[in-house]
Amino acid sequence: MSKVTEVISSAVSEHAAEMVALRRELHQIPEPGLHLPQTTARVRQEFEALDMEITDANEVSGFVAVLRGGRGAATPLAERPIVLLRADMDALPVTEETGLSWASRNGAMHGCGHDMHMAGIVGAARALHAVREELAGDVVFFLQPGEEGWDGAQHLIDEGLLEAAGRLPDHAYGLHVWSAQYPAGTITARPGPLMASSDTMIVRVHGRGGHGSAPHKALDPVPIAAEMVTQSHVLVTREFDIFEPVVATCGSVVAGSAANVIPDHATAKFTLRAFTPETRDRLMDSLTRLFNGIAAAHGTTCEIESRKLYPVTMNHDDESAYLADVSERSFPGRWTELDRPVGASEDFSKILERIPGAFAFVAAVDPEKDYQTAPFNHSPFATYDDSVLGDCSRLLADLALGRLTS
Repeated sequence: MSKVTEVISSAVSEHAAEMVALRRELHQIPEPGLHLPQTTARVRQEFEALDMEITDANEVSGFVAVLRGGRGAATPLAERPIVLLRADMDALPVTEETGLSWASRNGAMHGCGHDMHMAGIVGAARALHAVREELAGDVVFFLQPGEEGWDGAQHLIDEGLLEAAGRLPDHAYGLHVWSAQYPAGTITARPGPLMASSDTMIVRVHGRGGHGSAPHKALDPVPIAAEMVTQSHVLVTREFDIFEPVVATCGSVVAGSAANVIPDHATAKFTLRAFTPETRDRLMDSLTRLFNGIAAAHGTTCEIESRKLYPVTMNHDDESAYLADVSERSFPGRWTELDRPVGASEDFSKILERIPGAFAFVAAVDPEKDYQTAPFNHSPFATYDDSVLGDCSRLLADLALGRLTS
């Protein structure tokens, strides 16, 4: 272990108790969406204390903090390496049921572990700040809102915050904790597609309302919407190769409000997942054709609102190999390469479309629970192991360090 790496490791250990306290403080003030005034202000305080260059987002909550490396100060900007580290700050609109003494009580919850991400990146920032004079380049800390379906990364990108250090970074890294599936401390990822794309389709079927006793005098949109749901499942199995999987799930169907009244409209909402840009586009095109065709077959029409949300999260091959190497050196025996992508999605994909990089999962399973049966992310019962915070900080710091000291 080099002297600089030892300083990083010592700094992470030194601040471990403070990071646990910060994580629990943030856990009690969860804020969903794009506007997180309390959360952002609290995390920003940590970066202000490190005297970094901070650029705030204007339209949403979020900021970027830049740590300038001492060894890179005299190097022209175009030649000075820049590494981006990212953390998301938003919570879920879920009522917490963990029973923890420091559980949230405002109807929202950090059920996906973003409180861990925030405390983890603050720990990494403190550690890198301790060795800043040894860094040959700069570190960009990207703190965003709205990962949970609000396209938060894109808002900061649109405001130019990716270039806060003066230009686009050369490398980008992020991580996400899991509350189940692997033993605590396990680090996983894979080259190429890591996470699915995520899109939505909202279909509004036009009918003609009437009395429930006389459906022949109405045009019932409910069975039409139901047919769209069932046939979307058939389409997935008939039009797509089983080795190029896609998912079309209808999570909401809303029609009338009375048992004896045929409504004028029925609305179905779908989430779509794919693992290549090609199948992503084809799935949306095929479903659009299907829904319009079903409506026409019943003598009516439908309105379709399609929204492309997050692209496939693609780990760059070289960066994925680097991630594996750093993980093995920093945490021997704890790296596992995934054999297939996961069906969840991530807006870090927007950053990876612009900057070479990699994304990793870190298992943070509560030590009192079985990792195979523990409640998974987004559950109101999901809990995370505080002791993994140091691993998150160390992994992020070491990923940056290797690019700025080699």
